[in-house]
Amino acid sequence: MSTFHRFKEALVDAASIWRDEMKTVVKDEGVLIFFIIVPLIYPLLYSWIYNNEVVRDVPVCVVDQSHSQLSRQFIRECDASPDVDVAYYAADLDEAKSLVSRQLVKGVYFIPADFTQKLGRMEQATISVYSDMALMLTYKAIYQTAVTVSMEMGKEIQTSLAGHYTAHEDAIGVQPLAVTDVPMFNPSGGYGSGVLPAVLMLILQQTLVLGIGLSAGTARERNRNGQLVPSDDRRYSGVYRIVSGKALCYLMVYAVMGAYLTMAVPRFFSFPMLARGLDLLLMMIPYLLACVFFGMTVSCLVRYRENVMLLMVFVSVPLLFLSGVSWPQSNIPGVWQGISWLFPSTFGIRAYIRLNSMGASLSDVLPELRFMWIQASVYFGMTCLVYGHQLRLSRQRGNDSNA
Repeated sequence: MSTFHRFKEALVDAASIWRDEMKTVVKDEGVLIFFIIVPLIYPLLYSWIYNNEVVRDVPVCVVDQSHSQLSRQFIRECDASPDVDVAYYAADLDEAKSLVSRQLVKGVYFIPADFTQKLGRMEQATISVYSDMALMLTYKAIYQTAVTVSMEMGKEIQTSLAGHYTAHEDAIGVQPLAVTDVPMFNPSGGYGSGVLPAVLMLILQQTLVLGIGLSAGTARERNRNGQLVPSDDRRYSGVYRIVSGKALCYLMVYAVMGAYLTMAVPRFFSFPMLARGLDLLLMMIPYLLACVFFGMTVSCLVRYRENVMLLMVFVSVPLLFLSGVSWPQSNIPGVWQGISWLFPSTFGIRAYIRLNSMGASLSDVLPELRFMWIQASVYFGMTCLVYGHQLRLSRQRGNDSNA
């Protein structure tokens, strides 16, 4: 047989394998859920929950043992802030702790009895802030509100004691150096704009790996010899045609899902969208390739359908932390950073956030692009090796059964 005919036969077999894999995606309810339903619905639900960006009107309890004009001013200004709602007053800390334990409030402001006396003696007064640390967003709102109000009251006291003659002197006296706080790349300072773009990229990888793993588990359960590659099908006689046919199926599905998650969902919820279309396309190509071949490599370890779910769902939260989004990359130990390099999501998340949220150009994310191309190449080679091993085992078992 000539080289042209062998090449033509390989293309026909790869197309046939692609068709069979596409039928599996459509007919298998588990694969269909992870390939289509979850990427469509889960990002919308997650984004809708965090669409408010920041928490507002966090309920707090006040223990005011001073009962003075200044303590009441502090309480009024805290209550007037958008982040805190003074919902309860308590006689002592024990009563306030009871309210926190019943989740009626998220924090406590404790104003001691000597609050006004210390200020009158030109001493530093103290207001204690107690917060439920179960949720960092509520802690941030309670603590920052107390700090802001105390600083503003301190300016007023400092101005009244300075003896200045003009408002300009008062302004210079309380703030010699004007500082303007400008949040970069996240103007609202919200959780959604900061973290959800990373979650969207992680959803792409996790659902893709889960769907491929379920498909591989189904193939093993369907084949008589329990192998990933059937021994009695001529089309599955070459490694490259198997890998290319299956990979093409997954790429076609996730080309659509990837465009939906990275371009449509952020627009639905007004998340930052600074990336140019071409830059985003050139970034997504190696990321999807790396995810596909990573998923195919992992699927070779899946004996039963349920195994991949236990594995990938378990690592979802650690992968989000290891990406350097919700925890500083510089504070991640070197060993864990090395482990994170095994997963395409690490570099995909970093590249996507820099392009889409920070307005970086493609040249600014070249290190991430190189790593993703390296991952795609390495996992492609590993996939071919493992599928080749599966193919040899299938042939051997087929020959033993015929003998």
